[in-house]
Amino acid sequence: MTKQSIFGRIAQLAKANINALIDQAEDPQKMLDQMVRDYTASIQEAEAAIAQTIGNLRLLEQDYAEDVATAQDWGRKAVAASAKADEFRAAGNAADADKFDNLAKVALGKQLASENQARAAQPTIQSQTAVVEQLKSGLEGMKMKLEQLRGKRDELVARAKIAEAQSRVMDAVQSIDIMDPTSELGRFEEKIRREEARVLGRQELAASTLDAQFEALEDVSTQTEIEARLAALKAGGGPAQLTDGQ
Repeated sequence: MTKQSIFGRIAQLAKANINALIDQAEDPQKMLDQMVRDYTASIQEAEAAIAQTIGNLRLLEQDYAEDVATAQDWGRKAVAASAKADEFRAAGNAADADKFDNLAKVALGKQLASENQARAAQPTIQSQTAVVEQLKSGLEGMKMKLEQLRGKRDELVARAKIAEAQSRVMDAVQSIDIMDPTSELGRFEEKIRREEARVLGRQELAASTLDAQFEALEDVSTQTEIEARLAALKAGGGPAQLTDGQ
């Protein structure tokens, strides 16, 4: 009963704490460290309960030993009183013989009472001894579990760090994929092409305007020549002729 009470309560407490930590876990290392602390505290609680149980058992054993020693002492007193009664009876002193026989009876009664107390304590001592052995074994098991938990903690923390590092790498890779520099280069190239086309268009437009200006200039020159020849005709001169050097 004691064993079930101690370890049952500790197991429920540890399980509740672990479940709560897992549900609220954000940092695996902090969670696992807290689990180790909680389980260590549970072991300390178990050690205190076992120590108390062992102390109670030792008190029972001391009481038993005292009852046995008391029974033996009363037995020796009964023997001594009976022997003294026999001496007085052999000497013809019946009164003193009866007196010591009565003392022997009292001693025997005390002996019997002490033996009964010792006998009644034996089953309790035996059962509590078995409980203590079970508690010690259970405590050793808890300590082994604690070592396993610590080892598992180290393993899980290492795995969590590796997973975190891999997650950062994947985030970086995805970021590179999302921000593809070649797509940026493509946009820059398209912008440059549009600028080049605009320049070409302006150049072509400028060239067309210059040609139109030269054509207009030629038209003006021709018209001037016509006017000049017309004036010469009206002045009585003949039609202008092409000459060498003109």
